[in-house]
Amino acid sequence: MELRDYLRILRRRWVSILAVTVLVTAMAGIFTALQTPQYASNARLFISTADTDESLLLQGSQFSAQRVKSYADLINSRELANRVKEDLELDTDASALAGKVQAEVAVDTVNLSLTVTDTDPYEAQRIAQAYAESLVDLVRELETPSGNSGTPVKATIVDAASFSDTPVSPNPTRNIALGLVLGLLLGFGIAVLRELLDTRIRNAEDLTAMTEAPVLGAIVNDTAATKTPLITQLPAQSPRAESFRVLRTNLQFVDVDSPSKVFVVTSAVPAEGKTSTAVNLAISVAQGGARTMLLECDLRRPRAAGRLQIDEAVGVTSVLVGKVSVADATQRIDDIGLDVIASGPLPPNPAELLQTNAMADLLTDLRARYDVVVIDAPPLLPVTDAALLASKADGAMLVVCHGKATRDQVSGAVERLEQVDAHLVGVVMNRVPAKSGGYGYGYGYGYGYSPDLEPGSVRTPAKKRRRSRRDD
Repeated sequence: MELRDYLRILRRRWVSILAVTVLVTAMAGIFTALQTPQYASNARLFISTADTDESLLLQGSQFSAQRVKSYADLINSRELANRVKEDLELDTDASALAGKVQAEVAVDTVNLSLTVTDTDPYEAQRIAQAYAESLVDLVRELETPSGNSGTPVKATIVDAASFSDTPVSPNPTRNIALGLVLGLLLGFGIAVLRELLDTRIRNAEDLTAMTEAPVLGAIVNDTAATKTPLITQLPAQSPRAESFRVLRTNLQFVDVDSPSKVFVVTSAVPAEGKTSTAVNLAISVAQGGARTMLLECDLRRPRAAGRLQIDEAVGVTSVLVGKVSVADATQRIDDIGLDVIASGPLPPNPAELLQTNAMADLLTDLRARYDVVVIDAPPLLPVTDAALLASKADGAMLVVCHGKATRDQVSGAVERLEQVDAHLVGVVMNRVPAKSGGYGYGYGYGYGYSPDLEPGSVRTPAKKRRRSRRDD
C-alpha cells in the first residue's frame, strides 16, 4: 500500500476511526476516574564509613558505594517490613507493606532514596519516615561486628519523609493523552484491516487486476432512482442523465468499424442495476439519433417492460416459438424514438430457448435493421443465459455496483464470458457516489451545471410518452 492508499482509507473511514478514538479516550477517562488516588512520600539517606584517615578515605567511599546497593535491596525485605509494621502498629500484611516501598540509588553516589505510596498522604509520610529510621537501625545492626560497639558503615537520614497532598497517580492528562494516541492508532489499524479484508469493488484499480476491459462509464448514485428510474423523468442537466450520455459517447468508440452493434448488458449477481443501465443506455443512444432496439432477454425476472410501462404479453419468447413476427412484437416509444421487444411469456426453459437457431436468426435480423441493439440479460453467475447471449452478440458490458460487488464475483463473471469466447467490451460502474474520486469519471458529478432561466420563466413538463405498435 502507498501513502495515497492510507490517505484514501483515512478519508473513507474517518467516522469509524473517530468513533474508536473517542471510545478509547472515554475508556481511559473512565479508568482514570475509577482509580483510587495514590500519594507519595520521599526520604533520602546517606551511606558513609567511619574512617577519617585520608589514605583510607577513597577506599571507604568505594566500600560505601558497594554497600548502598545492598541496602536498597533490603528495602523490600520482610524483616524491614515487619519492623515498620510493629512500630506503626499497622493492620496489614508485611508483603503488602513492602510492595508500597521503592528504593533508588543515585548513579555514582552513596545516596539512597526511598518512596512510599499510599491512598492517604499522611499515612504515606508516616510509613516513609518509619522505613528510613528502621533502615538506619538495620544497617547499624548488620554492620556492627560481634563484640564491638562501633560500626564501619552507617546510614544517615538526610531528608526526612516529605508530605504532599497532590496525588501522583492517576495522572488524568497523561492517561487521556495516551488513550487518544492509542485510540487513533487502534482506529486507523482497524480501518486498514477492514480495507484489506473488504473485497468489494470501490475503485477502478480494483478491476485492473481482474480484466483488461476499460471502464466505459460511471453511473452516479441517485437516491431518487427508485421513484424516477428513467433518465427521461429527470432534468436534462442532472448528473445521472449526464452519466448515461458519457456512457453513450464512450460506447461509440467500441468496434468503430462495425456498422451495427449488438451489446449484452449483464452483471455478476442480481440487484446491481443492470436492467436500469440497459434501459437508460438504450434511451440515451436513441436520443442521440441512432436506430436503437432494446431487447429484453431476461426471461426469468423481466423488469425492462415494467420500467417503460409497455405491454409485456408479447415479446421475445413469442418470436422464438414462431407465434408472432419481429415486427408484431416490436413496440415503438415515439417521444424517444426507441424500439422495444419485451420478454413475453416466461418459458420453463430459458437457457434452451436462448441458444436455439431462432435466437441467432432474431439477432441477425435486428443487427441488419438497427445501429445499436441493447440486450437486457440475466446476471452471469446464477444462470448461463447471459453467457449464451454474449457468445452470439458483438460484446458484453458488465455492470458492477459500487460497494456491493466483490472481486470474486467480478472475476467469476469475467471467467464465465471467457469460457464461451465472449468479448467483454467494458465495465460500467453503477451507483457511484457523486463525490467519489476513485473512478475518474465523476468530475463535475454532483455539482450541477444547469442553464440559467430567464426571470419569471417556468420549466414546462415533458410531454406524456406516446407508445404504439411499430408497423413495417
